[in-house]
Amino acid sequence: MSPILIQALQFLLSLSLLIVLHELGHFVPAKLFKTRVEKFYLFFDIKYSLFKKKIGETVYGIGWLPLGGYVKIAGMIDESMDTEQMSGPPEPWEFRSKPAWQRLIIMLGGVTVNFLVALLIYIFASWFYGDAYISTSSIKGGYQVTNPVLLEMGVRTGDNLVAIDGERYDNYDDLRRNLITAEQITIERDGQEQTLTLPEDFLGQLSTGEDISLFELRLPFIVHSVPDSSQNAGAGLKKGDWVRRVGGQQVAYFDQMAEVLKQYRGQSVPVQVERDGAPVDLELQVNSEGKIGVFNGGSIARYTELGYFDTVIKEYGFFESFAVGTRKFGSQIAGYWLQLKKIFTPSTGAYKGVGGFKAIFDIFPDFWSWQGFWNITAFLSIMLAVLNLLPIPALDGGHVMFLLYEMISGRKPSDKFMEYAQMVGFFLLIALILFANGNDIYKALTN
Repeated sequence: MSPILIQALQFLLSLSLLIVLHELGHFVPAKLFKTRVEKFYLFFDIKYSLFKKKIGETVYGIGWLPLGGYVKIAGMIDESMDTEQMSGPPEPWEFRSKPAWQRLIIMLGGVTVNFLVALLIYIFASWFYGDAYISTSSIKGGYQVTNPVLLEMGVRTGDNLVAIDGERYDNYDDLRRNLITAEQITIERDGQEQTLTLPEDFLGQLSTGEDISLFELRLPFIVHSVPDSSQNAGAGLKKGDWVRRVGGQQVAYFDQMAEVLKQYRGQSVPVQVERDGAPVDLELQVNSEGKIGVFNGGSIARYTELGYFDTVIKEYGFFESFAVGTRKFGSQIAGYWLQLKKIFTPSTGAYKGVGGFKAIFDIFPDFWSWQGFWNITAFLSIMLAVLNLLPIPALDGGHVMFLLYEMISGRKPSDKFMEYAQMVGFFLLIALILFANGNDIYKALTN
């Protein structure tokens, strides 16, 4: 199956699942409070539907525009802008006739379900898969650094990243995730630690730069494959060969090998690889760019076996997984809120990195992994919930904002005001969607 098709299937399955569950979060309390639900749709059905069927008083369907989904609740000013229905007297089965506390529960149902889905995924994934991560304290030779922003700050390949905002992390994935929103980093070089302050617009520079790498694992050169078109197709290299020496110089890491190869542009160079525990001497051709035309890549298990770092594997019992999953859930929410804070702070430039559907699509790997799929789906569920809580009238958070005002003040906003607010919110939402997807297009054209 095509890698792009695999990505597309994961993307559609994940979003469809989250959208249906979100709308179900509105649908169930609405029905419990005897509120009529006229439509329940996956995707938007502008002009026509791919599928629809009426069961009872509700039309269930699938629209053709995959930008989300919705439930149309009678007597509610929503994205349908059905003002004709609102012009008549309130009916007992309409949303507007229900007490404010019931309307609040209905509106919070979607985000509640999304938060709950993420929490349950983290809990059961912890129980079923456990955790496997690279221990930062075991990483040999520091990190590879090529990002211009970090290099300008004085960070160099071989430096060890020991703390972010004063906190130390043993899990390499946690380290990378928290680096995105960091203000300060502590590096170690030659046994000496120093704390560096990241530029306020670090995220903006990272988003618009050609090199978006941060602190990458410093790995050896292990032959993954040799294309038939390579100048070294018949040189004797085999998959799994571990390059140890180039031009008589020992190379422990790929970055060291790349530097040595630059000295042999357009020439041949003696190379020693380790194969099945024994040294093998070869003669390789280096092209004018200082490359040997060979794909590099090994497995985490192989790198661990060679001593470049240690992999920690943890398994959790059923009841233990509840605490572990809850911690992961809380950490992801805190991290995403912090990212949003930076995005809505113009001086950070983080808004330049906001992506649309293409950015979400790219999160999914081009191979099928249920563990990866569920982890990404849990994160997207949190993202969907948090974004829906934003106080924009077209979103759940906007409706909640007006309901809280009504409950506190005792005054209900007029239907006409809600119509105008919904229109403003709709245009704001469209602007955000256009901006995010415009960023995707811009990056595709400039990279």
